[in-house]
Amino acid sequence: MTRIFGPAKKGKKTKKLVDELVAGDIAVIAHRDLDELAAESLCARKVKAVINADSSMTGRYPNNGPAKLAAAKIFHLDQLGEEFFEKVGDNDRLTVREDGIWRGSEFLGRGRVVDAALIKEQMRVAEENLTQMLDSFVQNTLDYALKEKELILGNLELPRLKTDFADRHVLVVVRGQSYREDLEAVKHYIDEVRPVLVGVDGGADALLEYGYTPDLVVGDMDSISDQALKKARELVVHAYRDGRAPGMERIRSLDLAATTVQAPGTSEDIAFLLAYEWGAKLIAAIGTHSNMIDFLEKGRKGMASTFLVRLKVGNRLVDARGVSQLYRSRVSGRSLVLLTLAAGIPAVALALANPTVRHIFGLIAMRLRLVGL
Repeated sequence: MTRIFGPAKKGKKTKKLVDELVAGDIAVIAHRDLDELAAESLCARKVKAVINADSSMTGRYPNNGPAKLAAAKIFHLDQLGEEFFEKVGDNDRLTVREDGIWRGSEFLGRGRVVDAALIKEQMRVAEENLTQMLDSFVQNTLDYALKEKELILGNLELPRLKTDFADRHVLVVVRGQSYREDLEAVKHYIDEVRPVLVGVDGGADALLEYGYTPDLVVGDMDSISDQALKKARELVVHAYRDGRAPGMERIRSLDLAATTVQAPGTSEDIAFLLAYEWGAKLIAAIGTHSNMIDFLEKGRKGMASTFLVRLKVGNRLVDARGVSQLYRSRVSGRSLVLLTLAAGIPAVALALANPTVRHIFGLIAMRLRLVGL
């Protein structure tokens, strides 16, 4: 029988909540179709359980977040509802018994256990829905591409920046799928080529995590740490087409300065365009969003701007997402033995060339023959 005790920490934005979680907490979220990156962040915090007021798997498309929690053996309930979410306070001591949740003697609600059987069934449903979702996604992309074509036709006003892109390599880092592994894989490239480092929102924290200071941060500034904002050499806030830029409030509260760019699409689109328009020789990208599942997990129903931007910058773009999976060195035990023997051959040859050593080997051989008699 499942029985879990722990303090609750809740938040409607999982990516912000994870910064407050510590090992042993019960994460209370409201996250429809839990995505893989959010689940990995929860796993990294070593939470005891995840309780989702929303549905972690609706079956609309194959989202891999619940499977990540299951693989980490983290107990997971969903569909608790908005009323439950409002009842729970931060640091409330919760008790989870099977599918029920209590605060002391007070019963708070009952949810759906997200186990291996449920995940398998919902993934089957999602696969069946994928064709319909793809049709809708493509149509949405085409419709919005007509409205956002200024991104590719060059009518977008881009500010001059202090960051010098001319004839340089640029590495754009987004905190997306496999960003840690891919950053690790390109460390030699960063250290040798020394590209301009651009962090898209939380991508700036990813760079800091690996010991690099972002030259430029682009984003709406909702998923980046204060530390990264203060350390970055230049900031660009992605604003809405009507000029509103909520991220500027945070910039001003930290007594920092930033430039704004009014544009449709995503912040990573803007990062690519800035590098391209100001003369980057090559643009490498890590953790970017480039397929239907990526965009559905971000709550977007199409990818018009990204489609257009990649058409424009494609001749200079190298998408390094997943580069860590291209080659994984595997040295077998047999290979290690052969390498050891090969390394020992020069040492043996040098030893045998020494008269004293040859004499010792001769005495050992004589001793062995005597023992054999």
